[in-house]
Amino acid sequence: MNPRILALGDGALTLEFGDRIDPALNARVMAARDALAAMKLDGISDVVPTWRSLTVHFDPLRLDRDTVTQGLLEAAQATVQKSALATRWLIPVVFGDEFGPDLAEVALATGRSEAAVIDALCAGELRVFLIGFQPGFPYLGELPEWLQLPRLATPRAAVPANSLAIAGAQAAIYPWTSPGGWHLLGRTPVRLFDLGDAARPALLAPGDTVRFRPVGRDEFARLAAGVEAGTIGRRAWQA
Repeated sequence: MNPRILALGDGALTLEFGDRIDPALNARVMAARDALAAMKLDGISDVVPTWRSLTVHFDPLRLDRDTVTQGLLEAAQATVQKSALATRWLIPVVFGDEFGPDLAEVALATGRSEAAVIDALCAGELRVFLIGFQPGFPYLGELPEWLQLPRLATPRAAVPANSLAIAGAQAAIYPWTSPGGWHLLGRTPVRLFDLGDAARPALLAPGDTVRFRPVGRDEFARLAAGVEAGTIGRRAWQA
């Protein structure tokens, strides 16, 4: 499928690369995002990457639609390469027990040990494909095929904030307490959304990469206390 431009009212356009979840398509989305950012078009208010598309919100009184369209078509031809805008993160997670109540069931369903499930999640980098569902909620992937499970048949009414969960080919961290149907494997002390950081309230951004680091209860408690007290800042999680 060739890239196409879709109109979203008078102040937004979507550059669509395909119709499926595909890491290769997502890489093209990120390349287009970076190319558009380099153009420095005055009047763009927001750029929203997804698995397969890039939506640009702009002020039509400051920026002509044809200019945005031409910019997107040029950006669509950008070469896929390592993004200069991406950040690598190392996120501590305490696994199992009350922090990850589904770990044992996931191990049983996959025919692996709990340690093997944890090792698989921590073995390599996961890519942030998009932010959605909640402010700061990252969709991470892709998981090994053997670890890909359907969502819970009955969602929970309340998933604790900072829970690490998996469903299908993706992992995610819930920034807020909310309903959710993913399998809960652990919890992180890291705060994924902070309105106090006006420049970047969401810690993770599309194109970033994440590795998980298993920690024990004591270290989790120490890190959580440091985050709450403000003595551990966001830079602590950069790899």
